[in-house]
Amino acid sequence: MSPDKAERGHIDSRAELLTCVGVSKIFGGLTAVSDVSFSIPHNSIVSVIGPNGAGKTTFFNMLTGLYKPSVGRISFLGKDVTGTRPDIITRMGVARTFQNIRLFGTMTALENVLVGQHARMKAGIIGSIVRTPAVRREEVRVREVGREILAFVGMPESSFDQLAINLSYGDQRRVEIARALASEPKLLLLDEPTAGMNPNESDRLTDLMRKLRDERDLSILLIEHDMKVVMGVSERVTVLDHGTKIAEGDPVAVRANPAVVEAYLGKQG
Repeated sequence: MSPDKAERGHIDSRAELLTCVGVSKIFGGLTAVSDVSFSIPHNSIVSVIGPNGAGKTTFFNMLTGLYKPSVGRISFLGKDVTGTRPDIITRMGVARTFQNIRLFGTMTALENVLVGQHARMKAGIIGSIVRTPAVRREEVRVREVGREILAFVGMPESSFDQLAINLSYGDQRRVEIARALASEPKLLLLDEPTAGMNPNESDRLTDLMRKLRDERDLSILLIEHDMKVVMGVSERVTVLDHGTKIAEGDPVAVRANPAVVEAYLGKQG
């Protein structure tokens, strides 16, 4: 591993892929996220953790355009994307998975990945109906790319044409990640990716996250409750509690932070 990768824990402000400044989200009288500033460096794995109801998924939803911040600014690749539509943010290079798997169960693993490639396909509605030679060539190409992505995330070739609903839970997660990768993202957001997995599946997914960073130069933002996964794969951890950022730093420092311990365990004594 090169020295610059070995020292990813050092945050270079010039290398930030995504930046949030003073972001808040208010639903009626409820403040779900309050004045959070946050950044993700290029080619890094960072995590957002916190107790249930801390505002983590709401924060994710603002980054991907599902929610518009009530206050604050979000920038991606130096461009203001605050309140930008999700499809535009996807085309810019942000992809995500969801806490609850959202595959099309009656479509095959490969067909699910092809859906993810739609954002990068050139054929319009007319071309798809007429099926010009260019459209047919593109269809062949995207299927080849889809198979390559499934193989990259560790899916056996025998599973490509299986219905998603018949795959194991861990393999469904991998297909969901493959579908997100099909949109050619620069930033991948994973919402509770190891939820429901056994320890072996969690270890395999942790290895995949490192592989994505190292071989595809992706940045990954992770929401995760499994602290073994968070501490083992993250270069930086941000902690939210009741929508407010209470700690941020490397995993060792965050784990020992008294405010973090109190947020998870309550005041002792």
